[in-house]
Amino acid sequence: MNVPRPHFQLFSHASASRAAAHAGSDDSSGAWRFILKGEDGRVEAEAADEEPGTPADRLELLAIVRGLEALDQPSRVTLFTASRYVARGLRFGLESWRESDWQWERFGQLQPVKNADLWQRIDQAMRFHQVDVRTPRYDALDDLSYTPPEIDETPDFREIPASSASVKSPASGATGSRHVR
Repeated sequence: MNVPRPHFQLFSHASASRAAAHAGSDDSSGAWRFILKGEDGRVEAEAADEEPGTPADRLELLAIVRGLEALDQPSRVTLFTASRYVARGLRFGLESWRESDWQWERFGQLQPVKNADLWQRIDQAMRFHQVDVRTPRYDALDDLSYTPPEIDETPDFREIPASSASVKSPASGATGSRHVR
């Protein structure tokens, strides 16, 4: 019997000073936050923390890991993130990284995947949850003042399936992604 999975919306956000992103400086600020909403729009879980000296990409992954691990049953999750790094990693990298023991080829050499520990936790969570990723259509995706919008204020989002198992047929267009309003 196929029991329908509950559907959640996971909003993730991370910010770090540019100094932290480039130099790994311990005196720079960095923070992550997630909001997990149920089908009825109520906040089911929310958490935030500061991680000084941590790059924004790692903070974004940490917010997503914490959000996915907050779910107590297999679920369908729509992830809203402004991070191209995360969206591309989920769509193009995760499966091949897993198959190559968390390494990727760069100029003919195998290199360890950056933030492999967090990618592995996301991979583990995706064994239980069906995750689709949507990225907001903002001109300045790296604006550190970006805050995840509330569901009723959700701007235009571009849908990017997270795995080949959840890939939908792309609409016509140069990007190969489907425009969702």
